[in-house]
Amino acid sequence: MPFRFLGQKMKIVYLGSGQFGLACLDALVGSNHSLRFVVTQPAHPAGRGRRPKPTPVAEWAGANSAAFIETDNANAPQVIERIARCGPDVIVVIAFGQKIGPALIKSASKGAINVHASLLPKYRGAAPINWAIINGETQTGISIITLAEKMDAGQILAQSQVDIEPDDTAGELHDKLAKAAAPLIVNTLDRIAAGTAVYIDQDDSKATLAPKLKKSDGCLNFAESAQTIARKIRGFWPWPGASATYISRRTGKSERVIIAMAQEMQTQNTAGLAPGTLDENLEVICGANALRITRIKPAGSPLMNFRAFVNGRQTKSGDVFVRIDE
Repeated sequence: MPFRFLGQKMKIVYLGSGQFGLACLDALVGSNHSLRFVVTQPAHPAGRGRRPKPTPVAEWAGANSAAFIETDNANAPQVIERIARCGPDVIVVIAFGQKIGPALIKSASKGAINVHASLLPKYRGAAPINWAIINGETQTGISIITLAEKMDAGQILAQSQVDIEPDDTAGELHDKLAKAAAPLIVNTLDRIAAGTAVYIDQDDSKATLAPKLKKSDGCLNFAESAQTIARKIRGFWPWPGASATYISRRTGKSERVIIAMAQEMQTQNTAGLAPGTLDENLEVICGANALRITRIKPAGSPLMNFRAFVNGRQTKSGDVFVRIDE
């Protein structure tokens, strides 16, 4: 039976920077509550011209005529004072990129809550979506928690499960989870307003970590199994990208590539080829089984079908993909 809103309209201050929270912002605007103020990170240089680019949340706020500020320190006294003037009942934090201190949390009468892209206590940390795919999970989800001193360790108010499909990339799963978070945040705020929210402590003994990814994490090692590599390719797309160096045996030329899509093939390495070598079917031999590449992005070129890559370079059996040493 759907939850019936029985509480008072609450005043909300939103802290966020990333695209992940935009569906939640839209949902907040359409809810029974009042979005009073938005805080986001400053614009950062982006693209080849390195021109300052506002965060997705700053762009949303501008397009929706929402009051907002950009700051690199949300815990600064003048920022907290500005937030406190809004008289917030709840602070909602989603993909903000800054640690929130106790003084800022206390500026809202009912504290601060966070939307996290995993079923906590699993995958605490900055990259829960990526690591869920890399580790072969078939389910993940959204958790709404209170902010705590320890990262992602607050009390759980609500959770929602989302299936991970066999071909989901991190980018696609990101979008599915962002969409799932929108109704959950509104429902949670409704329950806080009505005084019916239930706060459940996490079991710290079951916590796992999802550390922030580095560019070097995407450097593939073909001595690993094809299953492991296929998961990494999906988990690292679109960033940092699963990268390798392709070397043509015919020309000796090499180029850096990002493998964007591939599948594990139950291929026996009867010829005793070294990991990373293309066999007669143009499948990449791995530590166990082989990898059939379907989409690839050469450095400085657009994403393309592997067949187009093969045709353009006259790729042959014996060509190799080797690990990039970072």
